[in-house]
Amino acid sequence: MGLTDYESATSRAAANYDLRRVVELLMRLRNPHMGIPAVHLAGTKGKGSTASLIASVMSVAGYRTGLYTSPHLLDFRERICLDGKMISKDHLVRLMASIRPLVDEMNAHAYLGKITSFEVMTALAFEFFHRQQATFQVIETGLGGRLDATNVITPNLSVLTPISLDHTEVLGDSLDKIAAEKAGIIKQSVPVVSAAQRPEAMAVIRERCLKNQSRLIEVSDGYKAEFLGYLGNGQLVKLTGRLGEYCLCLSLLGHYQRQNALTAVASLEVLIEAGFKISPEDICEGFRQARWPGRFEVIKGNPLLVIDGAHNEEAVAELVLSLEEYPATAKIEKGERVLVFGTSFDKDAQAMAALLGGYFGTVVLTRSAHPRAMKMDLLKQAFEGRGLQVLEADGVPKALELAGEISPADGLICATGSLFVAAEALKGKSQPRSGTGS
Repeated sequence: MGLTDYESATSRAAANYDLRRVVELLMRLRNPHMGIPAVHLAGTKGKGSTASLIASVMSVAGYRTGLYTSPHLLDFRERICLDGKMISKDHLVRLMASIRPLVDEMNAHAYLGKITSFEVMTALAFEFFHRQQATFQVIETGLGGRLDATNVITPNLSVLTPISLDHTEVLGDSLDKIAAEKAGIIKQSVPVVSAAQRPEAMAVIRERCLKNQSRLIEVSDGYKAEFLGYLGNGQLVKLTGRLGEYCLCLSLLGHYQRQNALTAVASLEVLIEAGFKISPEDICEGFRQARWPGRFEVIKGNPLLVIDGAHNEEAVAELVLSLEEYPATAKIEKGERVLVFGTSFDKDAQAMAALLGGYFGTVVLTRSAHPRAMKMDLLKQAFEGRGLQVLEADGVPKALELAGEISPADGLICATGSLFVAAEALKGKSQPRSGTGS
């Protein structure tokens, strides 16, 4: 098809994003995205986790629920799920075959620019959910919000997860500019749930809601997550929403998942008020069943392995908090903790290193196979002088092998810095549980 892949591209100019392309493609498919109730999510972190929690509950409640997320970890088909199951290879091949002539025709007369791979996948997801007679869909933005290919729907609810500095080359170099792009998913008179935000981001969201006459529910107002302890492969929490309290076992580990769970509860309560049939039992069971791998994913072994896709300062701070709190990792001494770290070239490695350097005794620096991976000399600059031993390895598998050689049997290895590092760390590893999500 000759599609432009902006996820792998090293340049993502804002001019490359034009909703008119995906609108035209969807029109040629007879607008499969219309007519199915939806929740639309944007934000810097926590989108995937929050989306997976909402989708899990809706499935438990009896709705045939489509979930569209990006990027994937191990299998491209992870992006398109129906009731917790990936699209089959057969369905994917048949859908691609049916959509290809339309894409080729559009690209032959590309007066709006050639359609991108993400735009095609977005249209394909909507078409799949339509053909499978989904009765609900949970849609996560790929990048930003205002110009994201998913921003063609008019949802029943818009959800904004925590917003921070990320993808500044496309979304803007300040928090208020980025918030304005994310808040671009807010539609006229459609209710909005927002996670707790920094003041400058929340000011933008409030202004946009006021302009669009959209009811705003702020999760910081009266919502509470009380941690009760760990139980098996989950954490016991009591979540207080506007409509009640929910004592449940959250399958997603990690300190930050409680806030994602609160945002999901606030979203589900808005849907309940809108007439969707969701019981407290559905919420409890949905949260227990939810899976979102590659985020504080604990793989038991000797040594213990934790894989987390944290890729900015805020997410790394939450990762360190989770490591300090989780019983199996909290008892391990600094000298027995080994970090495997690689990140993308546009990330603030210095800020992440400042947080990680005080927790780990050794770091093995590496690069994922992704073309956006940061060069080794920049990684070394970020970690040098931070009081830990700095090693390097060519590729994530070799980095994990080296970490295993130097870590004691009762030690800790943590692979983080990007979702691409997390994905490569997960390959070939036994996965007794699917952990958490950001």
